[in-house]
Formats: sequence, C-alpha cells, structure tokens
Amino acid sequence: MAALAGLVVLLALAALAFGRATPGGLRDHGPAHPVTPPPVPRPLWPDLAPSPSPTPPGSGSAGATQAPPEPVPDLTVPGHDLTAVDVRALLTKDPALTPEERRTLGTSTGSDARAPEIRAPEFRDLTGDGRPELITTVTTPGPVFLHVYTLVEDRVVPILSVQVQRTFNAATIGSDLVLYESTGVYVRTTSHYRWDGVRLVLLERKDEGLGVLPPTGPTGPDSLQTPTATPKPAATPSGPDVVGPRPAPGGAVPSPRAPEPTSRPSAPTVTPEPKR
Repeated sequence: MAALAGLVVLLALAALAFGRATPGGLRDHGPAHPVTPPPVPRPLWPDLAPSPSPTPPGSGSAGATQAPPEPVPDLTVPGHDLTAVDVRALLTKDPALTPEERRTLGTSTGSDARAPEIRAPEFRDLTGDGRPELITTVTTPGPVFLHVYTLVEDRVVPILSVQVQRTFNAATIGSDLVLYESTGVYVRTTSHYRWDGVRLVLLERKDEGLGVLPPTGPTGPDSLQTPTATPKPAATPSGPDVVGPRPAPGGAVPSPRAPEPTSRPSAPTVTPEPKR
C-alpha cells in the first residue's frame, strides 16, 4: 500500500515537471494560422496582346533610324566663332523652321538684337567639348520655338528644335539643358535634355504640382464669406418652476432671503389659577 502511494506521488511530480514551461523553451500556442499568399495580377481580357514596355527617350528604333542633323546650308562661320554668327540670317537659312516662324521672321524688321520675335542668344557648352552652343527662340503669334545650334568645323548644325510655352524658362545643369514650363494652373513640367553625341535628346520629362489644389466647392464672392453663427435663445427649463426670486433680465442676481410667514402668530392664552 505504501509503495502504491509513493508511485502516485512520483507520477504527480513527473507530470508537474514536464508540464511546466522551461525558460527559453518551446510553447504550444495552439494551431497555426493559415498563411494567405499575396494577391497577384489577374489580367482582364487575357486574349489581348500586352502593352509594350516604355522606351527611354532618345533610344529605340525611332532614335536609331533618325538621320543625323545636316548643317545649315549656305552658311559658314569664319574663325570657328559661333558667337559671331548673325542669328537672324542663321534662322532664315535653317530649313527646319516651321511656316509660322518663317512668316514671323519675314514680317519683322530690325536686327536680331532688337527684334522682339527673336530672343537674345545664349551661349553654353551643351556637348562637353569646351566650346559653347548657340541657344535662341522664335516667338510667333502662336507658339514659341526653341533652337540650339552647334559648330562643326566652320558649319552650323542644329541639334535641337522644340516647341515650348510662351512663359517657359530654361537653365543649364553642367552640360544638360533643362526647360521649365507651366503646363497647368498648378502644374509645372520639367524637360531634361542631354547630348548623345549627335543631338540633344529628351532624357526625362516630369510633372510636379505647385501650391494648393483649387477648392472644389462653389466659386464666387459669396463663397468667400465666413458664415457667422446666429445666437439661439436660451431654452426654458421644462421642469417645475424654481421657488425663489428670479434674476431681473440683465441685472444682478439678488441675494436670497427667508420667505415671509403668511400669518402673524397669535398671543399665548393665559389661564388664571384657582384661589386657595
């Protein structure tokens, strides 16, 4: 009997020892949660051909098959000094000019330095050879056209011709040309051009938002007024009337006092004592 009791005690101690979690050991937290795979694209109309991947500007079949620019005919630059070129004569002889530009140049008068249709030329090194390129614009009654020319020996070669907004700005970053245009009320477009050995090609075009988006509510002078709150009269309590004096409107609250008795107390009655 004693041996059986000892065996029961040993079994109980063993159960406690194995059931207690040891520090740093494994614990059973129940069944694991099922793992859900991430969603994958499910194309609509799978029978249609997929759209092609975008081609970087200045590369691909269009850039490869485009012929290199030709020098402006009937124009040479003695002394290899592009800053000495007559800009009006250069633009007039450039066959790449649009009919709008030619009409503008044909009706304008004066030299290139004073003509409002031709922006004063800027000279910046855009090819990395240490010699400056000529940058100018032609402003027509409609769009504005920007032109960039480089010098190859004694010939002038056009390396960029692009239409821009009338209020555009431009800058150079190293030998790269950057154009800034307001293409919307709250949008500015930045176009980044770089020399590829033959011409200036578009490297990147980026749109960025400026300022706060316009309000989506009604517009007009009335919509700009700030609504004023109309004071509401104080609500009258729905419970029983409060006993006591009420404060006068706009005046100070009187101090409370004890209520007056409704009747005066009568004098005590005296009963005469009988004689002894």
